[in-house]
Amino acid sequence: MDMFTIYLPVAGMHFNVLLLLLIGFTVGVCGGFFGIGGAWIVTPALNIFGFPIAYAIGTDLAHMGGKSIVSTIRHGKFGNVDVRLGVSMIVGTTAGMEVGARLVMWLERMGLAEGYIRKAYVVFLALIGSYVLYDYISHTRRQKALAAANKPADTSLTVAQKLQRLHIPPMIQFKASGITCSMWLPILVGFTTGIVASVLGVGGGFIRMPALIYLIGCPTLVAVGTDLFEVMVTGAYGAFTYGAKGRVELIAAIWMLGGAAVGAQLGTVAVKYVRGYFIRLLFAVTIFVACVSVLLKQLQLQLPASICILAAGIGISLVIVGLLVRGVTKERAARRTAPLEAEV
Repeated sequence: MDMFTIYLPVAGMHFNVLLLLLIGFTVGVCGGFFGIGGAWIVTPALNIFGFPIAYAIGTDLAHMGGKSIVSTIRHGKFGNVDVRLGVSMIVGTTAGMEVGARLVMWLERMGLAEGYIRKAYVVFLALIGSYVLYDYISHTRRQKALAAANKPADTSLTVAQKLQRLHIPPMIQFKASGITCSMWLPILVGFTTGIVASVLGVGGGFIRMPALIYLIGCPTLVAVGTDLFEVMVTGAYGAFTYGAKGRVELIAAIWMLGGAAVGAQLGTVAVKYVRGYFIRLLFAVTIFVACVSVLLKQLQLQLPASICILAAGIGISLVIVGLLVRGVTKERAARRTAPLEAEV
């Protein structure tokens, strides 16, 4: 037993503090940048390194709620949080999370939780990642074709615009997002993502952030901030419902929050310097990496799964920090040259 190993009484196991801090920092950077809770790293990472799946889910939800407070405040200062839309979705999300938590407890009693949840995780991640990547490639090709042909932008209705036209009272305007739709649309999206969040141990961000963009019609940056706002609230609720069932290791969550508090600041500010569609591309990459790591775990390849999830999390965090440094450097250079141009 070394000096960096602590005992976690709820889970009944020993764990390395440095590993918890690293996981927290990585999740903080990625979560602040993508608008997700970061459970694509935390839940599989904790499970891969020895946490039973139910404890990994509950501990992640507790850590996620606290971390998202920092990111939400930062995004709010940039005007990227649609509070009204977030509150509307929370109505459905809380109900969905309770349904999901009860399903996990039932699977655990049946001895099916580990295998079934990991398989579902792989399927969902593969589907979401494929669609986001397809959207990015389609958008890039479309923009190049229109530019080459000197044609105006495509004005055909998107899925979100068609759903916004469904007049099912009450209709509500979400000013920060610049959209008007039926109140039932965000509630149903929230309910669906709430079930996914609770069953897979995520804040729902890996599916809710794309849903905000493709089903509700939010701009990418607003989708990031609004999703973090909901993660903050639903993460707290998820931690409560799992804590009541004795599945939250609070000591581990607190240590991860220490690393996440620093990482979240960096990831949130980095968003300011990156175009919306490039955020979607990086998001798709993170999802595919998470999918591969969980698949390796399911195939009993413990070491490759561990290396994959940690290397990917660190690598993507470094890319995001690199984008932040490049953006800040360009911004400062522009400020230095502006006075000289004004003098000329």
